[in-house]
Amino acid sequence: MIPLSFSRRAALALLTLGLGAQAHAETPAHPGFRLTLHSSEQKIAKGKVSTHPVTKVWAVPAAGVAASRKHGKFSSTLGPLLDRIEAQVNARKPRPATFRNVEGRWVATEQTGWVFDRDGTKANFLKAVKAGKNTAQVAYKAVKPQRSVKLLAQRGVLWHVATGSSSYAGSPDFREKNILVGASKLDNFFIAPGHEFNFNEEIGQIDASTGFVKGFVISGGTLSKEDGGGICQVSTTIFRALYQAGLPITERHEHSHRVKYYDPVGYEATVYAPAKNLRMKNDTGKSLFIQAAWDTEAQTLRFDTFGANTGRTVNVSKPVITDFKAPADPSYTPDERVAPGDRRLLDTPMQGMTSVITRTIKQGGKTVSTDKLKSVYAPWGAVYGVNPADTRLKR
Repeated sequence: MIPLSFSRRAALALLTLGLGAQAHAETPAHPGFRLTLHSSEQKIAKGKVSTHPVTKVWAVPAAGVAASRKHGKFSSTLGPLLDRIEAQVNARKPRPATFRNVEGRWVATEQTGWVFDRDGTKANFLKAVKAGKNTAQVAYKAVKPQRSVKLLAQRGVLWHVATGSSSYAGSPDFREKNILVGASKLDNFFIAPGHEFNFNEEIGQIDASTGFVKGFVISGGTLSKEDGGGICQVSTTIFRALYQAGLPITERHEHSHRVKYYDPVGYEATVYAPAKNLRMKNDTGKSLFIQAAWDTEAQTLRFDTFGANTGRTVNVSKPVITDFKAPADPSYTPDERVAPGDRRLLDTPMQGMTSVITRTIKQGGKTVSTDKLKSVYAPWGAVYGVNPADTRLKR
């Protein structure tokens, strides 16, 4: 209690001094000890490479710091903290550089993997404690991804060039399976400058050993089951991406009849190794990098091409369709799912027709190239699946 004989001003001064002394006593002399990890990652955005810091911080219990300082060795009480740091550091795995569309802007990022160095971290900690410091570096080994941002930049892959997309909505399970297997084989690969992209060569063998299943293909004027049925969805989609990028065609074929999966009419490329292939040449002067993406709910497929900013603008017209012809007579193919005497519609009839698509390539506002993509389709009849013993198969 403050004596009544004290003046109010003196009493307030005394109270202030007392509170100040108490506050000072409760404030630590030094901030808490921290273990820190410093790294950096690169990314590509708007055609430029930039470096960005990555920092992780862990607080070290004061009791463990004090015990380590007192005994001159790493306190065993800090073991659980190191276990937690090790788990978090080692959880970071290397991820190769890939492009992602971030709010309408294509950005390539990578991730370096980390491997925790326990002994090195303990040594750094003790050194800092003995020196009176309150931070120490977490020791670790960096594991670089096989495909880095630096590699993309070295090969001139800095910009999004073009996109090709298609819908396979309504496809049966076997067809979707083959589409996804085929697309995955063309995901994240380079086409070197001056190199000719060869679809059949890049896809490789098409059979059960490489993940494909049997599905319907056009053969002998009807449908028959072979490994990889539906692979033309993949060749068509990557064709669109490379065609939209302005690459010259060295080999391309249309289907024998119009197939709605590949509309717009004529904007397609069928393959059937070894007789039919899709080949296009990279004339951009730099590498092209190809990424595949699919949406199994919407049943859509897309390929994106990345490379140098060539200054090209490419316009692909809508198809001009002429020379219509009436559909052909129906055909029949074996289908074990169908009961004797019944039939199952597998494919709808299509008119014969001719489609012409025009591609115009400009450089600096001036037209430098124009080419025509012509597709001639024969009339096609409905295809029905019938029991393998059905007499209609012998007609």
